[in-house]
Amino acid sequence: MQFELRQSYLLPTGAAPEDQAAQTDAWSAGIAYGALLHDIGKIAVDLLVERQDGRVWHPWQGSLDQPYRFRYLKGRDYHLHGAAGGLLYTQILDRPILDWLSGFPSLWASLLYVLAGQYERAGVFGELVMQADRVSTAQNIGGNPNKALQAPIHSLQHHLISGLRHLVQHELKLNQPGAAGWLTQDALWLVSKTVTDKLRAYLLSQSIEGIPTSNIAVFDELQSHGLVESTPEGKAIWTALVAQGNWQQSFTFLRIQPALIWGNEDRPDAFSGTVSIAFDDHPTDAPASAPEPKAASPSSRRSSSLTDPMAMEDVDYLGTLLDMFELEEPEVSDASSASTLEISNPSSDDPGQAFLNWVKAGILSHKLIINDSKAKIHTVCGSVFLVTPGLFQRYAQEFPGISQGADQEIEEWRWVQKQFEKLKVHRKRDNGLNIWACQVQGPRKKTTLKGYLIEEPKLFFELIPPDNPFLKIVKD
Repeated sequence: MQFELRQSYLLPTGAAPEDQAAQTDAWSAGIAYGALLHDIGKIAVDLLVERQDGRVWHPWQGSLDQPYRFRYLKGRDYHLHGAAGGLLYTQILDRPILDWLSGFPSLWASLLYVLAGQYERAGVFGELVMQADRVSTAQNIGGNPNKALQAPIHSLQHHLISGLRHLVQHELKLNQPGAAGWLTQDALWLVSKTVTDKLRAYLLSQSIEGIPTSNIAVFDELQSHGLVESTPEGKAIWTALVAQGNWQQSFTFLRIQPALIWGNEDRPDAFSGTVSIAFDDHPTDAPASAPEPKAASPSSRRSSSLTDPMAMEDVDYLGTLLDMFELEEPEVSDASSASTLEISNPSSDDPGQAFLNWVKAGILSHKLIINDSKAKIHTVCGSVFLVTPGLFQRYAQEFPGISQGADQEIEEWRWVQKQFEKLKVHRKRDNGLNIWACQVQGPRKKTTLKGYLIEEPKLFFELIPPDNPFLKIVKD
């Protein structure tokens, strides 16, 4: 696959045609080595290899000289693959090959960046390696290679896979009443809303940008990259009945190939009960190729009126800033019931203070950016401006179930906002209202955003940043 992709490019880019012709073989070889070795570090950090004599083998010890067995380690960190690559690739690429490749500085730098996992620095080289890897992954799990090619470097697809692996291996209960998933011989069935809410929360906690705010958009992303199996009707959501002994319950599921989550050695035991696909309200035991199921559940058909501002391209600072604010929902009174999904909540007996602590910690860690095109926090007139509803929605998405059912009549982000208001750290307007308006002024257009004004910036900052020059408080 990497050779097919390679033929679409003239490398190195920008070089004279005669130089490109002279370096063709080197670049083709370098891209092939990068594609084959980019994930080689997993051998060093994911596996425990034991020789026949009982001694543990590590890659830096050289070739295995006797029969061996191996197993996958629990709690693997997939981010270590690139970091550990240096332990191995010098034993696979011999000295003459390295001497040859190092004679082409641009190629050499790109190869080293890829082998270290720094694809964003490897330019076209890194993009080709990642494209080849995505196509290979999509083919292995029965996905659409053409769709896989559309994902950018450090794509949402990559984060979705990593997030699902983390949740299934470390957080979700499986194969029992109250679980979020059931593993059969041919599929992993994950409860659609529970897992999607947890996946979004986990990715947000890892400071991943561009996470869709609606579940249906997440379903679309998973389906378009072949990460979930589609129903015969082409939908992402399956309806099935789980039964074990005297207990049974119907759920809406995402169906995933187990190989996407586990290697063969560390896969849990299959569910001892049955997962039966429901169609026309009559469950049938689910075979590998299921008959046509009934349509997806209503939850899979719901749409969101909030377009995700984080998914926008950062083309122009001011233009994007204005566009982002236009996508914010206005303060409206209608509400839907809050989610009751359980997840690790911020540690504070005061939910308003817990939100405030989260904002401060996010600023200090740069997880929450300020005065930027994607920011929900700005400084204006020497004060801190917290954008609503964006910042409160982000918090509620990161900690679904935070209200623990305290008020089923309003959305969770609104409940969090009310708890924050109880702290009385914000300045009210002269007419007694809580919400201020800020005008965003640019050379092409202007708009208004709403939020809370915090007069004491030291609640969040040790050194107060300069005001955002594009924002101006609207006076009563």
